[in-house]
Amino acid sequence: MNSRAFTLSLVIALIAVFMVNSYIEGREAAFKEEYGNMVPVVIAKKDINELELIDDRKVQMITVPKKYRMNGAFDKQENLYNTIAAVPIKKGEQITKPRVTYPGARSGLSRQVSIGKRALSVQVNESQAVSKLIKPGDRVDVLTLVDFAGGKKERMKVKTVLQDVYVLATGLNVTKEIPLVGMKVDKEVRKMNLNNYTNFNAVTLELAPYEVQKMIFLITAGSGIYLSLRNNDDKTIERISGTRLYDVLGEDAQDAKAYFAEQAAQRKKSR
Repeated sequence: MNSRAFTLSLVIALIAVFMVNSYIEGREAAFKEEYGNMVPVVIAKKDINELELIDDRKVQMITVPKKYRMNGAFDKQENLYNTIAAVPIKKGEQITKPRVTYPGARSGLSRQVSIGKRALSVQVNESQAVSKLIKPGDRVDVLTLVDFAGGKKERMKVKTVLQDVYVLATGLNVTKEIPLVGMKVDKEVRKMNLNNYTNFNAVTLELAPYEVQKMIFLITAGSGIYLSLRNNDDKTIERISGTRLYDVLGEDAQDAKAYFAEQAAQRKKSR
């Protein structure tokens, strides 16, 4: 009797399981028909501010019914690495293509210029810009050769014109962080070769309006602009006098002065 009861209970249980499975499969089929299959999407793991660089610390993958996948939503995290948020993105939001942009002039240089300041670009080569190892966010001093005596070397002077100037951009790279192109950021920040990011011919500086006028004068006068890189935490403004030929020569300056005096005397005598 117990054996029959057990067998009957087992049969009833199997029938119940079958019916439950059939019901679930039916509901899943109806769900898929109405909402579509589950598809992967990338969402924000945390709030992402406007113009903030996006990497794998700020996004994650989830699956949602196809019906609820937003148009243009990213389905791979790596496609978002090193993009910039074009608008603020809230935690949990799907990240779509219109919400991001790429480092460059379109990422909004004007938003990075401080109130009361101006942006000015200067043409540079390797010798003028620390072998082009300068990057956005660095601070530099601006030097030039002042020639106010028509090419007379004894009258020329090298002058530090501006100090502690903020670099807004190098070429079209306007991000304030080092671009980690081709690199995945995990739990640690990996080192990168700065030589990979030296393909630029102009540096954009943040200047006061009067400093912009100074720079344009120097550029148009053809004196040549040189940038010297400084530590970002060094805010000291040095009182630096101009450097002349005699300062470079040091103890040999007297010989040079005697030579130039002799040349001047000969020119005067020949008149």
